Amino acid sequence: MKFKTTLVLLAVFTGLLAIVLLFDTRSENKIAAEEKANTLISLASGDIRKASLVRDGETLTFERNEAGPWRLTSPLQAAADDTEVGSFIDSLASLRIERVVEKEAKDLAAYEIPKMEVSLWVKGQDAPVRLLVGMENPLDKTLFAKREDDPRVVLLASTLKTTLDKKIFDFRQKDVFKFNVDDVKAVRVRAKSLAWQAQREEAGWSLKAPVAALAAKGKVESLLDSISGLRAKAFVTEAKTAEALKKFGLDKPEYEVVLSLPASNQEIVFSLHQEGEAFYATTSLSTKVIAFEGALLADLDRKVDGMRESKVADFYSWEADKVALKSDGLDLTAVKEKVGEEEKWLLDPATREEADRTKVEDFIRKLEGLEAAAFIDDPGPLSAYGLDGGTEVRIRTKDAQGKVKETVLLIGKEDAEKKQVVVKTAELAYLFRVDSGFLQDFPKDRKDWKVEPPKTEEGKTDKK
Repeated sequence: MKFKTTLVLLAVFTGLLAIVLLFDTRSENKIAAEEKANTLISLASGDIRKASLVRDGETLTFERNEAGPWRLTSPLQAAADDTEVGSFIDSLASLRIERVVEKEAKDLAAYEIPKMEVSLWVKGQDAPVRLLVGMENPLDKTLFAKREDDPRVVLLASTLKTTLDKKIFDFRQKDVFKFNVDDVKAVRVRAKSLAWQAQREEAGWSLKAPVAALAAKGKVESLLDSISGLRAKAFVTEAKTAEALKKFGLDKPEYEVVLSLPASNQEIVFSLHQEGEAFYATTSLSTKVIAFEGALLADLDRKVDGMRESKVADFYSWEADKVALKSDGLDLTAVKEKVGEEEKWLLDPATREEADRTKVEDFIRKLEGLEAAAFIDDPGPLSAYGLDGGTEVRIRTKDAQGKVKETVLLIGKEDAEKKQVVVKTAELAYLFRVDSGFLQDFPKDRKDWKVEPPKTEEGKTDKK
C-alpha cells in the first residue's frame, strides 16, 4: 500500500515538473523572440574585420586582420585610432530598435533612406550586414533606419548620430610619431638660442654638451614622453614635399630634436616650428606634417641648467646606517644598530653610548634634500671655496639587496651675505651652491647628539 502511494506521488511530481519546465521553456522562448524582434543588428564586435561608412559622397573604410590594429584604408591609407574605431564598431554591432515605424517599407525616400550607409563584414562571411540610415525624427531626434535584408523601417537611438557624424580626423591615430622611450640612448636638442646633448648611461642620464654633468632623469624622460606622445591637432599635409616644408617653416625649423635608437638602428630627427599662434612638426621617418599644441616648445626652451640634476647627494635617508662628521676638530660618528627589538643610533658601539635618534636622522634628511641654487663648473682650486679645510660628511647606506654605498660631501665656508655655501660630492668635478640653512642642524660638540638624561620631578637633570 505504501509502495503504491509512493508511485502515485512520484507520478504527480513528475507531471508538475514537466508542466513547470514547459512553461519555463515557453517563457524563455518568448523572451528570446521579443529580444530578437527588438534588435536590428546583433553581432560579436570581435568578429568584425571590416567596416565602411558612406555619407555625403565620401566612403570611410576601416580594416584589420585577426590580431592587428584597425587601419583607415579609404579615403586614404593611415593608422587608425584603435579606441575610436573600436567604439564605432561596438555601437553598430549591437543595435536595439526604439520603435518600428513600418513593418513593410513602402517609400524609403520619405525617410531620406539611405542618407548614410554602414556595412559590416564579419569573419567567415562574404556578404556584409548593411544598415541604411535616414533623417532625424523631428520629434525626438531618433534616426530612421532600415537593415538591407529586413523589410521594417525602424527608429534607432539618437546617440547613434554622434557616432555617424564623426570626421575622418576623429578616427585617425593622432600620436603618429610615437616611439619607445626606453629605446632612446642619446638625445640632441637645438632650440632658438640653446643646444644640448644627453646620453643614457647605466646610472641614468648624463649631459655631454655644452657641459659634462648629471642630467635630471625625470626631466629628460618627461621630455621624451612628450615628444613620443606628440598628438596631431590637424594633418596639414600627407606628402612632405620641399614646398610643404617651406610653407610650414620646417625647411629651417626653430627647434630640432635628434633621437638615437641603436637597438633598431635608427636616428629620428624631429623638426618643429612656430608660425604665429600655429605649431607644426614632422620627422625624418614620416611623410606627414601635423599641427600640434605648443606646450612642448616650453620644455625645449628650457636652459641647460634646467636639465641638470639639482639634487646634491643621491641616497635615501632611510637606508643610512652610519654617518661620520669631521669639522674644526670635531670627529663624530653615529652607527645604527639593532638593540633588542628596536634600532638605535650609537655614538660609541663599544660602550653602547646612545645618540639622539631624532637629531641624527633629521641631520641625514637635511643632507638628502640638498638642492643646488647654482652650479660651479671648472671650479679650479678648492681652497677658493673653503673646501680644502672645511667640513667632511660621510654617509653609509645599505639597500634592500644589501648593496653598500658611501656618499662623501665636502662643505665649504658659509657666505653669510648670500646665505649660501658651496658643497662638493666626491664623484663629481663641479660644485653646488646651496642654501646654507641646513648648517643650523650641524652639531658643534659631541654632546649635541647625545641622548639627554631624563628630567627629575623638580626639572633637574638626573645624572644617576
